[in-house]
Amino acid sequence: MRRIAMLGVALCAATLSAQEKVIAPNENLVASGLPAIPARIAEGAAPYTESRAVGLEDWAPKSHEMLIATRFADVVQLHTVAFAGGERRQLTFFPDRVLAGSYEPTAGKYLVVARDVGGDEFTQLYRFDLATGRATLITDGGKSQTGMGPWSHHGSWLAYNSSRRNGTDKDIYVIDPSDPKTDRLVLRVDGGGWRPVDWSHDGKELLVEQYLSVNESYLWLVDVSSGAKTLLTPKGAEKVAYSGGAFAANDKGIYTITDLGSDFQRLAYLDRASGKVTALSHEPWDVEEFALSRDGATLAYVTNEDGIGKLHLMSTASRKALAAPKLPVGVIGGLRWHPDGTMLGFTINSTRAPSDAYVLTLATGKVARWTFSETGGVDLSQMPEPELVRWKTWDGRMISGFLYRPPARFTGKRPVIVNIHGGPEGQSRPTWLGRNNYFVNELGIALLYPNVRGSTGYGKTFVALDNGTLREGTYKDIDALFDWIASQPELDAQHVMVTGGSYGGHMTLAIATHYSDRICCSVDVVGMSNLVTFLEHTESYRRDLRRAEYGDERDSTTRAWMEKTAPLNNVDKITKPLFVVAGLNDPRVPYTEAEQIVAAARKNSVPVWYLLAKNEGHGFAKKGNADFQFYATVEFVEEYLVARVNP
Repeated sequence: MRRIAMLGVALCAATLSAQEKVIAPNENLVASGLPAIPARIAEGAAPYTESRAVGLEDWAPKSHEMLIATRFADVVQLHTVAFAGGERRQLTFFPDRVLAGSYEPTAGKYLVVARDVGGDEFTQLYRFDLATGRATLITDGGKSQTGMGPWSHHGSWLAYNSSRRNGTDKDIYVIDPSDPKTDRLVLRVDGGGWRPVDWSHDGKELLVEQYLSVNESYLWLVDVSSGAKTLLTPKGAEKVAYSGGAFAANDKGIYTITDLGSDFQRLAYLDRASGKVTALSHEPWDVEEFALSRDGATLAYVTNEDGIGKLHLMSTASRKALAAPKLPVGVIGGLRWHPDGTMLGFTINSTRAPSDAYVLTLATGKVARWTFSETGGVDLSQMPEPELVRWKTWDGRMISGFLYRPPARFTGKRPVIVNIHGGPEGQSRPTWLGRNNYFVNELGIALLYPNVRGSTGYGKTFVALDNGTLREGTYKDIDALFDWIASQPELDAQHVMVTGGSYGGHMTLAIATHYSDRICCSVDVVGMSNLVTFLEHTESYRRDLRRAEYGDERDSTTRAWMEKTAPLNNVDKITKPLFVVAGLNDPRVPYTEAEQIVAAARKNSVPVWYLLAKNEGHGFAKKGNADFQFYATVEFVEEYLVARVNP
């Protein structure tokens, strides 16, 4: 396959000017059906590939040093920053990405690091000794998925979940990472949605979340010694979701996020003695994250207000709001209190800057930006600002999205790229576009990011509108969007491309089969081409969780609907050029989903490009691979959207 792909690239290169240089895929990429990619694309787009972003991981327990995750070479690694604007000092140098990191909370002599290999998501935990730089595997090291959980409050015990027992069920374990022999199974479970979220202050109990779907989850108390579990949030007639949790300072109650009695997720307090749940926040928006200070005196939480993050502070004693700082407009996340309670760290991601770390000093109320991530030298003042737009869809509901218009120097009706988010329990928000800024600033293309039914951020009723056989309603939402585009004098409804990753990739394929006459081309990134084959082959630890969203393919009626509507089984309706991207190690959407749609679509006598990375999983994490994918996408866009050369 590799020889055929490279031969095809060589033959296409022969058609270019003898003086024009081309970019060849690296040894980990298998390109099939792609033409030679001109080097001029890389030269022009290179600045847009050089931005970085920061994830706030933890605070050092004995200093005010911050642990962050960012990329300086090919993949994300762990670094430290000692003060605002300070040098980023790299700690880890693994060949693959680091997924998470945390200081041992008593002395901070070592980290626990979570990482996988080649994007396979069989995450394992390592003890990383800061003095020696040596990493020691502390979990089983097999084809299991491990999720790092919380540290005990006054000790060195770490809780985590792992599918090691059978590859499916996420059991709960505890370990003292300084001595891997202490590793112990605490709770055997059924299902892949279990995770520990906090320890009681005496270290005797674990708070554990059981996730079944975006609309249904539960909290349990688990005795660490015996493994006995007690349900804190009983089942009722209506499904309720609980997300995360933290023990109050006296262990008599639990802070959590729940949609109990509301269409939106609210911050709440659960009294252990009575079982009563009291809502603490009352904004008509979802609370998406919270953090309790070490002394239990202050709650920080973030609301998602039409995609914009808003930071709130609350006294746990009075349950009244405290003064919160005014922050740059963007998406706020990664709330981390310093152990001494004097500082709150978080990240802000905006259209004018990648995600960076900020710190609020509680005593003064002042906010300092600690990191300044590079943006490749592009002029930040020229980055497009999003416009929140709304349109009425097929059943009368209003759907919203973010539109990025190109600079005024591009005149006439502009072509449009519709980019659909994954999940589907996700949301497009006004964040740093990274490479996609190139399409707006250099090619004059309008970008539109819709939040169709099933998106989070708009209440539990809205998020459930696409479940099971209701899914075709989401496709109709995009059809209604095409009508809205046609009503806009600055947008060219005759020249639209649709793209998306993961579930967005599935949506892309569905639109390419349902509404081929309304698009010029499409780019599917790690998307599902048939929900039946997807559910049968996605990793077992997540299969039942996905069935709650898409339906159970083992049910004959549901299966028949899935087969009838599958893009793979309607592939004859794909009449416009298609670009498919996949990772060989993808545990979520196996690469076979891509290969089967590519093989079938090529029978339609339309151009089909296919790019497979042998060392990637669910999306390209390595910069070299991601850059080539982007350059190839630019060539695809130039040929089939901007240049308007359609078969």
